[in-house]
Amino acid sequence: MKIILVNTSERTGGAGIACNRLMKALNNAGHQAMMLVRDKQTDDPNVVSVNTCAWTKKINRMRFIWERVVIFLTNRFSKKNLFAVSIADTGIDINNHPLIQEADIIHLHWINQGFLSLAGIKKLIDTKKPIVWTMHDMWPCTGICHHARECDNYQEHCGYCFFLKNPKSEDLSYHIFNKKADVYQSKNITFVTCSNWLKKRAEKSALFSGLRLFSVPNPIDTVLFRPMNQMLCREALNLPTDKQLILFGSMKVSDKRKGIDYMVKAAELLSQKEGTENIELVIFGLSDTDLSGLFPFNVNYIRFLPDENDMISLYNAADVYVTSSLEENLPNTIMEAMTCGTPCIGFNVGGIPEMIDHKINGYIAAYKSAEDLAGGMHYVLNEVDLQQFGSAARNKAMQFYSQNKVAERYVEVYKAMGIES
Repeated sequence: MKIILVNTSERTGGAGIACNRLMKALNNAGHQAMMLVRDKQTDDPNVVSVNTCAWTKKINRMRFIWERVVIFLTNRFSKKNLFAVSIADTGIDINNHPLIQEADIIHLHWINQGFLSLAGIKKLIDTKKPIVWTMHDMWPCTGICHHARECDNYQEHCGYCFFLKNPKSEDLSYHIFNKKADVYQSKNITFVTCSNWLKKRAEKSALFSGLRLFSVPNPIDTVLFRPMNQMLCREALNLPTDKQLILFGSMKVSDKRKGIDYMVKAAELLSQKEGTENIELVIFGLSDTDLSGLFPFNVNYIRFLPDENDMISLYNAADVYVTSSLEENLPNTIMEAMTCGTPCIGFNVGGIPEMIDHKINGYIAAYKSAEDLAGGMHYVLNEVDLQQFGSAARNKAMQFYSQNKVAERYVEVYKAMGIES
């Protein structure tokens, strides 16, 4: 069975990482899986870029810029929410690409920012080859947004989009919703969500009426991501060996959607509790602001760790990993930390409660409650057996997210479409 996984990038962003890990999981299970991407970051021969030369790379970059310009102009020259929505009105025609022609299954992932257009996806569907589309956010089941938040217009028909400066009944979200309805009408497509939370939301979309929908989590290499000696990891990263370390971060940690304001407030509340003078923060990710002055604790800031092994050491160096993200599906960071045996804390949002078992392997805080987030950090650091919590976190990851388990579940999805391995 030859599976071609299609994603905008090879390793950038959560979807790229998850897609790449699935490719490896399927190959380890004895299948032929390759990635077709626009942006290739490594020399992996199983990953092929549509950028065949400098000229095509430049053209494809212009497609990305063009889509943002259209959104910018439609939204009356407002930069607000410029990357919270996508319209897929331009893209690369991969229909005749050799990998697509050879594929038994075309498996789409995150294809936005000028990589594939809706017209191009319709061409793929018209090949009559089985199409699987793994959703890493809500975009396939809404008009234009990647996260609908409290809006439920997509359940009937998008319009009056709150992401637009001038929402109205037949706005940009309305027209893209209609285009998606036209693309999906052949029913020759199966959707997969990475969390049960997203599956429940997608099932309510008018776009998905009559379509097959499964829920399968992202995989992780449980051999690579593993528990290690905490003190040795701290020494290797030049982190203090005599402190309680709270790890916090994301690819862009200053992004408001990652909830940094709530993390700052939670840290202030935590610092007011007894027995917290021994705490330090370790923050990773890109930031537009100086983070050290925001928190009441000493901050060890690690801007970027390109090597996966360094990230594994970082998870192991921490006593707990905290995410204050306000919009999530199935965060790779939580999965990675848990697999390393590090307890996690996060808000009750998206797929996070499916990952963290409250007061068993971590802590689920009430959504947007800095008070409960602070309480969760205090609880995990002072009231539980960290080793026991860490072991429970590792066991959860092994049971649900290991490569072989996830590969088996995807093979079941493929077989449900009539494809034999």
